[in-house]
Amino acid sequence: MLKKIGLCGSHRTGKTTLARVIAERTGMEFLQTTTSDVFAGNGLNPSEPMDFTTRIWIQQKVVDAAEEVWQGAVGSFITDRTPIDMMAYTLADIQGKTEVDFAALEEYLDRCFAATNKFFSDLVIVQPAIPLIHEEGKAALNKAYMEHLNILVKGLCFDERLDLSVRIMERKVVDLDERVQDVLMA
Repeated sequence: MLKKIGLCGSHRTGKTTLARVIAERTGMEFLQTTTSDVFAGNGLNPSEPMDFTTRIWIQQKVVDAAEEVWQGAVGSFITDRTPIDMMAYTLADIQGKTEVDFAALEEYLDRCFAATNKFFSDLVIVQPAIPLIHEEGKAALNKAYMEHLNILVKGLCFDERLDLSVRIMERKVVDLDERVQDVLMA
């Protein structure tokens, strides 16, 4: 059976490491997304504040780049990010005083849900659990922001617009071998 597994969740939860190990152990193709490269290639820093128009524009570019990667899959694959993550980051950036173009937001959300249904058979939510270690060039270690994203991801994964299998990895699963087994149960 063809498996198209997307790991989703906050940054710094070990999604990329986990996806690489699963690919190595199973022979499944690992498809790495390029979110940081998309931001850098367009002169933006994802950790810097930006207005909603700029945010939705760059997020559309992120989805474009990811779809190119996922379209290249020839068989079963695992990837370290999904449109669910992209929606969560977009929604998390909206603050109380953010001027939002709701039509543009709805169009973006619809696109992300459609892409998730098109490219994936299974999603596994990887929750914040592993010890946080500062690494140069990696996202900030802000536990509150990571929890905010985790809650958004969980809510988006159970939206009625999705039509695929979703599992949540329990926080107590921190050992890499156990994490691999947990994902492969998807």
